[in-house]
Amino acid sequence: MTALLLALACSSKLPTTTLVIDGHSVSAELAASDADRQQGLMFRDSLGTDAGMLFAYPDTKVRGFWMKDTRIPLSIAFADAEGVIVRIAHMKPMDETRTSSLYPAKYALEMEKGWFAKKGITKGATIEGIPEDLDPK
Repeated sequence: MTALLLALACSSKLPTTTLVIDGHSVSAELAASDADRQQGLMFRDSLGTDAGMLFAYPDTKVRGFWMKDTRIPLSIAFADAEGVIVRIAHMKPMDETRTSSLYPAKYALEMEKGWFAKKGITKGATIEGIPEDLDPK
């Protein structure tokens, strides 16, 4: 039973979309429900090239993330309601320390650690292509 649950957790059935940040394309899984946001990238061993997960919330406020059961080192970009990145932070695998957006955020984009720096993306860049109908209700 545990193996079955783990296998299900590792295979994502989330919808995906293409986002663009400073001319760089990202294939992003969309986590817009409470259950999808809680699962996030837990139990995965890798991400595809230029692939990540966009977390969408119904409101804008200071957000906190942790890496419980997440094996991949990640960088996270927190963004406001317009998709403007307000903070980029790095997170260690399996770390239960909370990483805060520091500023109000409606979205969070998790990518392989260092992805934003490699692409020259910094605070103030805009995540384009966030689906309008993504707002969780």
